[in-house]
Amino acid sequence: MVIHAKAAQPAIPGTTLFDGEQARKGYQLNKMCYSFNDAANRAAFKADEAAYCERYQLTPEQRAAVEAKNVLQLIAAGGNVYYLAKFAGIFGLDVQDLGAQQTGKTKAEFIAMLAAYAH
Repeated sequence: MVIHAKAAQPAIPGTTLFDGEQARKGYQLNKMCYSFNDAANRAAFKADEAAYCERYQLTPEQRAAVEAKNVLQLIAAGGNVYYLAKFAGIFGLDVQDLGAQQTGKTKAEFIAMLAAYAH
């Protein structure tokens, strides 16, 4: 058996690197978010968020992030942005809303920042 030492990852301030460790950490959270592809599951979540989180055995950290609907906390808890988009969609949030949360800007400020980079 060959064991590889984990290579040092470059730090990107304010960014959680989604690597194998984060994938393992967030498996249940991402599995829950994937379930939101089904309208019945979205309705079940909206009817009783706590019970739905229990069904997927989320950690206390993950449950707190779900309750707060805080994308940065969800990412830190192992969430993958592609699955979290399904979670955000339940509340009418889009990718620009997520970007605004991640940058600490309002949605309008985030959109203006994107437009400025486009020119």
